[in-house]
Parts: sequence; structure tokens; C-alpha cells
Amino acid sequence: MRSKLKRSTSTAVIVATLAGAAALATAAPASAASYHCTTSSYTVDDPSYNGPESDNWDFDVTLCAMRSGGAIYTTATVYWDGPYTAKNRSTLTFNKAKFQLQTKKSVSGTDPVVKSAAYTGLEHALEHSSSNGNGSYSTGTLKHTASSGRYLADGYIQLDWSGDGKSYRAPILFTASPVV
Repeated sequence: MRSKLKRSTSTAVIVATLAGAAALATAAPASAASYHCTTSSYTVDDPSYNGPESDNWDFDVTLCAMRSGGAIYTTATVYWDGPYTAKNRSTLTFNKAKFQLQTKKSVSGTDPVVKSAAYTGLEHALEHSSSNGNGSYSTGTLKHTASSGRYLADGYIQLDWSGDGKSYRAPILFTASPVV
């Protein structure tokens, strides 16, 4: 009986070890790839408002890139601390607003854009900030089949303020992600 119990225990340990190794083997590739991110900030003054209330928008943008297999994935998240009066003006603040996400190949000189997308949902998110004027917006994820070389995520915000008589202002630039 004792040898039967020993054999059952040994078999159970071996099966558990193999199952654990199989679980680690399947988990390793998924956990090996991770995003490399950079966060930077920029403050923007609402040019269409010159009243007594605060009108600055403080933006933090996190740009991320990841290499997995033969592909590069890039994404961005925009966080803001807008004026508390933004909620009162809601959909009257912007005519248009977008985040332009770019996947770039890192080269000597200017990095060429290999994939790009405009995320215009930023306007709705900004105009529907919390009652304190805060919020966040995440872009989708761009996927680019990578050749050799290194890549990064880059991007910018463009705002078209209501009431200023102009279209999109100059791009608001942020710091690119680390290269992957």
C-alpha cells in the first residue's frame, strides 16, 4: 500500500510539474512583449475665451510602442485637466479636435511615418469632461508589419476652437515613445 501511495504521489507531482511547465510555456510569449511608453505634458490656453474664469487645458499624453512577433503596435492615451467651466460650455468649446497617432521607423534624421490614423473622438471626449473639467481618451491600436529596424509611437493633438474664426491650430506635439 505504501509503494502504491508513493507511486500515486510521484505521478501527481510529475503531472503537476508538466502542467505547470506547459502553462509557463504558453504564458511566456504573451508576457515577453510589453509596451514601452513615454508621458509628456503641454498646457493650452483657449484662444476663444478671454473672460475672468480659468480657460487653460493641461494635457498629458502617453505614447506607447510594442514589438510582438513581426509586428509593431502603437497606441496613445490623452489625459486632461481642463477648466472647470468647460462643462458649462460643453459642445461649444471645439469645432473639431483630433489625436493623430503615428507609427514611425527610427532612422538617422527625420523618422518616416509608416502608419497613421486620426482619432476624432477626442472632440467628444473633451466636450464631455467631468464636472471638474477632467477626462481621458484612448486611441485605438495601430498594427504595422515590421521589417528590420526599430520603431516608435509618436503623435499630436490638433484643436479647432469654436468662436475664434480659425480652423485647426498648429499641432500640439508630445514626446515620442521609446524605440522598440
